[in-house]
Amino acid sequence: MSTETFVEKKTVYVTLSGLPLSFHLEWPFRPSTSGADFHVLHADIRLENSDGLHAPAAVNLSATLREIVPSLEPRDVESLVINSLRKQVDKRQLEFVKSGKMVPVHFSSRFYDFKKKLWVFGKASAEDINRLILHKVYWQSRVGAGPAWLADETDALYVSVTLREWLAAAENLEEEGWFKLENGRATASEKLLREAGKFETDMQTALDELEKKHAFERGAR
Repeated sequence: MSTETFVEKKTVYVTLSGLPLSFHLEWPFRPSTSGADFHVLHADIRLENSDGLHAPAAVNLSATLREIVPSLEPRDVESLVINSLRKQVDKRQLEFVKSGKMVPVHFSSRFYDFKKKLWVFGKASAEDINRLILHKVYWQSRVGAGPAWLADETDALYVSVTLREWLAAAENLEEEGWFKLENGRATASEKLLREAGKFETDMQTALDELEKKHAFERGAR
């Protein structure tokens, strides 16, 4: 059976700290050539609204996790890969550079609750969820990629809520006038765009904190 070919589209995913990201994933997963028992997927995380900053990564899927996922096809693991990478950015484990060496990222069972049989990337408060939705809609518009697709299981999974709960939060924000929601797609309103300075500041603050951490680690070595 041939592996699916995905046509890349610009979709912005935002970290809880406010960094707008897009992901280029080089399907398919391939067996490791090092002899280790894991599969590898090369990825490039692009920091939107930056001067070409990105973080190349090699996603290493463990043998334990391979037994859990239905398949290694994009339809079954794309959201999980994106959230694993996004979590590493939120934890400041990846550094954005203009060029750079590929960094291994372990996609392992630490994101899976075996007792509940659920994927867990971290819990978020209602305030965090609202903030994430607003950032997503803003940045999707800011990079010229059109309306933001909010009926996205990837985002709901990232903050450990159901898609229904995620969309309910989005509908409440629509009622407050932040965007227009139609068939799962959100178009930024003037009210949202007037807050551009806040979103840009949040991004810069998050990037400064991330760069400060990596600068400290380089100095400590």
